[in-house]
Amino acid sequence: MGDTGGVSAGIFSECAIAFVPSASLPPKLISSLSAILVEHGATAVDYRRDGSLPIDRVTHIISNTIDFPQYIDSQAYMIPVVTAQWITVSISRRKQAQVRPFSPDPRMIFSEVVVTCADLPQMDKESIIGATMALGGQESKDVGRLTTHICALSMSHPKIVNALERGWKGKVVLPHWFDDCFKLGKRIDEGPYLLPDAEILKKGPDDELDIPSNQNLIGASSANPEFLSLSDGSSARPPVTVFQDKKILLGADLKITPRLESALKDIIVYGGGRLVHDIDDCDMLICQYRDGEQYVRASRSCKEVGNLSWLYFLIVHNDWTSPLRRLLHYPIPRNGLPGFKDMRITVSNYGGEARIYLENLIKACGAEFTKTMKADNTHLITARNSSEKCKAAPEWGITVVNHLWVEESYAKCEIQPVNVKKYNHFPSRTNLGEIIGQTSFNESRLRDLFYPGGEETMSPRAKRKRKILEAAEDNAYSHGPAEGVVIGEVARGGDSDSMQEDNSEEDGIPSAAAAAAAAAAASKKGRLAAPPITPTRSRSGRLGRENETPAATSAGGRSAKAKAMNRLSSIAPDIALYEKEKKRNSKPGTPFGGKRAAELAEKENVNGTKKKSTGRGGNDEDDEDEDRPAKKARPSLPGIEMRIILTGFTRWVGNQIKEDQDRRKLRDLGIQIVQEGQPCDYLAAPHVVRTVKFLCALARGPTVISSTFIEKTLETGKLQDVDDYVLKDSEAERKYDVNLERSVARAKAHRGKLLRGIPIYCTDKIKNGPDSYRAIAEANGAIFMIYRARSGTTIKPTTAEEDGFAPPEPVYLLSGPTKDEKQLWQRFKDMAEKGHMEPRVVSPDWLLDVAMAQQVRFDKKFLVEAE
Repeated sequence: MGDTGGVSAGIFSECAIAFVPSASLPPKLISSLSAILVEHGATAVDYRRDGSLPIDRVTHIISNTIDFPQYIDSQAYMIPVVTAQWITVSISRRKQAQVRPFSPDPRMIFSEVVVTCADLPQMDKESIIGATMALGGQESKDVGRLTTHICALSMSHPKIVNALERGWKGKVVLPHWFDDCFKLGKRIDEGPYLLPDAEILKKGPDDELDIPSNQNLIGASSANPEFLSLSDGSSARPPVTVFQDKKILLGADLKITPRLESALKDIIVYGGGRLVHDIDDCDMLICQYRDGEQYVRASRSCKEVGNLSWLYFLIVHNDWTSPLRRLLHYPIPRNGLPGFKDMRITVSNYGGEARIYLENLIKACGAEFTKTMKADNTHLITARNSSEKCKAAPEWGITVVNHLWVEESYAKCEIQPVNVKKYNHFPSRTNLGEIIGQTSFNESRLRDLFYPGGEETMSPRAKRKRKILEAAEDNAYSHGPAEGVVIGEVARGGDSDSMQEDNSEEDGIPSAAAAAAAAAAASKKGRLAAPPITPTRSRSGRLGRENETPAATSAGGRSAKAKAMNRLSSIAPDIALYEKEKKRNSKPGTPFGGKRAAELAEKENVNGTKKKSTGRGGNDEDDEDEDRPAKKARPSLPGIEMRIILTGFTRWVGNQIKEDQDRRKLRDLGIQIVQEGQPCDYLAAPHVVRTVKFLCALARGPTVISSTFIEKTLETGKLQDVDDYVLKDSEAERKYDVNLERSVARAKAHRGKLLRGIPIYCTDKIKNGPDSYRAIAEANGAIFMIYRARSGTTIKPTTAEEDGFAPPEPVYLLSGPTKDEKQLWQRFKDMAEKGHMEPRVVSPDWLLDVAMAQQVRFDKKFLVEAE
């Protein structure tokens, strides 16, 4: 982002901003962006102790994806969720940008599109601009550096000629592209519509067209995948930290072998999760069908419910995603959907994963899939309306539709009318396989059909989650192309959706709604076949008339955020009870207290007796995670309540017999002392130490406690209250410039990915050897390599242009000041600069500092040359 050119220091004042780390927004970038925000007046909000976002304290959430567990909470509270580009654009424009165009919600298909029109009739222009803005786009009056598209019929307009002369890098696109996107409700590739040589003007719909690949279907083309690749064979799989602190139940209706079940257990446990056997204890249920006691109880309790395909997806990608995001990640209806039973459906013009996906989706609906088309077929699903099947189908009385029909029928759990325009639309030079797999479920629709009711037996936690879901649903658009989308409300007025200055109504939203209304009106007149646009929410949170002023809409009511907060305040007692029980339940030594006891009493009151729902059989976690080979547990041996890594503990030094005796005593109390590299719930030490063991364990986000907890537990023979032993070491915190509680919270949020994507080289002659630093770097997700200045050690060369003119990313070499190591520095710097990266030769203290703070930070004092 570089020089801000004297930007006012207050453009983000009154903003409290939190970040969601992801593959496209790694912690190293978050650290840089956070510093920039603070410099311009914002407050950077850190994670809670459990690694979650403090939704009640933020005004904006920066995330490049909606795939994070608290996205629904943000919708309920109407907190704006925007991509990192919102920060860049705000700074470049010297004021906060509107939030709508920077939503990461994939249903906002024109987010980050900034369009201006040339040589179009006024009505067509208004229609295009209005509908584009309603779906996340912006208009620019003239062509500026932020303009991404010019919509025109030719290249001769002065606006285009002047822009190209100035070196403008955007795209000139025919209005047909917008028209086709509106009709489908999806964003298709603009390639065939680009001037001056637009393919749709030169080729016909019957001309050959390649079948596209589709990233949306990777790991999501089957509801019941046949195998899971556990390793690529070249290295051990790193911990699947997406399961950290999660309790998973493998449902009774899964058809998996004992060997696969054991492999899944190993992956989950090594990732920091646990397998449980009672539906009330789990956070996640993995099952095959949308029926049965386990499915209904888990769904009513608002637990995460997905199928085996979803579990595999989490394992492979190690990033959280909702099981509702992809249709075949959710349990299927056992007998299909009503009305599909007598259908015989075939497909055409889809290939690869898309064809497999459609076959499985058709079967999940309850219809029969046929590889070939015969006269007794009822439907043909095609990606293009050009093939022998497509020509024969009407003659045989076979209905021809695109895949959106079967996807939306499955998502809405009922057959959709085949005469809806978007199901019969086939852009002439587009294979619709490029937009397959983008349809998601609506939780409320699933609840109405498969698990209604149950409020009387809900736990406080479930009631709180249900209220959150209902509030999010109330805040969303109920129909139209942006159905299900929530646009958060900012606490103070931003500028308009339009790039034009000083001519918008409050927050820009009513003007967007007016433009959307114009688009809908134009559509009705036949000028542009855009779908109807839902009126935008006013700042009062109501669906208002487009001609209402902000004053009119807010005079008799509250802001949308206040309304949402008021709605949620009604469940304050439930929240308080939930938090109280969660705290009690988290304390070892209370196996019959907290949430479990409350739910047990609740069930006993309702049913008269305790009814236990078992999973796939077996006892509770008696011997889970044992260091030695598992033996048959004594009947009285309790389940493991605490997994603790000890470091700096002197009690057992030189006394193996005493260590064995103490370990057995601790295990009898539900405590297991685990080895370095194993999943742990707690890290125990006498004080803060920068040892390899401490820093590697810290990367997993365990609660750090004083090892006095172990001493007192052994002395008394009773489990102590772990909350009384949270480690406090103010002297070490000052020495290392860290806040331990904040470091743990960050580690829980990063889940071992703090240094994801950061290359760290190390000399092989470094003091104490490179292995210790490798362990710390890899525990935090870094790419660690030994640097010997050989020809095989290179960074792939790129140029500033290829990197989008971004400033060079840093690359680190851990080194000492010895003569042999100094000889490597210049060659390392040359290698980095050729790869358009910034070389930093640092002492190992830099890595220790980052790992301890759980924040990617840098100070010139760490440069070896500075020493």
